[in-house]
Amino acid sequence: MKIIRRYILKEIIGPFLAAFIVLSFFFMVFNIIKLADLVINRGVNFFSIMKLLLYMLPAVSTWTTPISVLVATLLAFGRLSADNEITAMRASGISLYRLVFPLVILGLVISLISYEFNDWIIPALRYKMRQLTVQIGTKNPAAYLDAGTFIKDFKGYIVFIYGIDKNKLSNIRIYQPQEGKPTRTIIAQKGEIEYIESKNAVRLKLINGTVDEPNPQDPNNFYKLNFKTYYMTLDLNQARGPTLGKKKVDMSIDELNQEIKRLGKDSVDTTPLLIEIHKKICYSFASLILILIGVPLGLMARRGEKLIGFALSLGVILVYYSLLIVGEVLAKKGIFIPSLGIWLPNIVFGAIGPALIFWMAEQ
Repeated sequence: MKIIRRYILKEIIGPFLAAFIVLSFFFMVFNIIKLADLVINRGVNFFSIMKLLLYMLPAVSTWTTPISVLVATLLAFGRLSADNEITAMRASGISLYRLVFPLVILGLVISLISYEFNDWIIPALRYKMRQLTVQIGTKNPAAYLDAGTFIKDFKGYIVFIYGIDKNKLSNIRIYQPQEGKPTRTIIAQKGEIEYIESKNAVRLKLINGTVDEPNPQDPNNFYKLNFKTYYMTLDLNQARGPTLGKKKVDMSIDELNQEIKRLGKDSVDTTPLLIEIHKKICYSFASLILILIGVPLGLMARRGEKLIGFALSLGVILVYYSLLIVGEVLAKKGIFIPSLGIWLPNIVFGAIGPALIFWMAEQ
């Protein structure tokens, strides 16, 4: 049995490494194009660019590792099935469960290693990359507003913006903690940012949202007002930075939990941080889940053509990440709790894969 286990693992390792290298290259190409602009148009030295590339590489593995595992599993079991080797093994009294077991162990090992990377190695490197980007001169006044970060540089405010595209903002949350009173909250669907050089200030134009205003008769209570346009001016002279605060993707799980506790005291919605925690864990165990779905799909293909394996891999990955995106959107809107929304693809594929293996093993 040891010989068979080694044989199956050998069939997996080669395609896995090949897929990992090819996919990592394609993922890095887009970043290399962006970095080339820094060299050509901004005169950034080559050494700094190489450091940025090294910081980016581990983050790419978050995406390429699960996909490579799936491709390797489909190709290996597709070939073994096409050459009737699986049939021969089962005819010799070896159950499908015993054939799958070493792959489950392999997937678990990869997932645990990925967890360490996603928890603290990749976040630390992301933060170093952002620090280096600031040092080489890509910062501007808009850097005070950083997407995906709880910004505390402005006195009396905590700002969180889901998306920033040049001067366009989307899904904005602004909290104004007040000692002894409820936190004032401004929520807007979208907005725009404008730098007022004469005043050294940033003006926010918030569009389509709500604001909690204190009741004049009872300041401890708030009533909600709807607005189409709302203007806010944030004075950069009184700001503390920008201090390049950590984004949620720059934090370890422990740091995220600490931030949740701190912000929870000011009644700040910490859903984005909870989502990030579950994403780190969910991404880590994607390799194990995709192995479980890859084995039965590889057996069902029953062909040796690599094109079949790649086509199936593409289909599974599209469905997997589509479910992940849908789950995250539903979690952000409060329809799903963060754990259910982010773990949706792992729950679906984690149920389908073992069910198919069981069905095939009993035939």
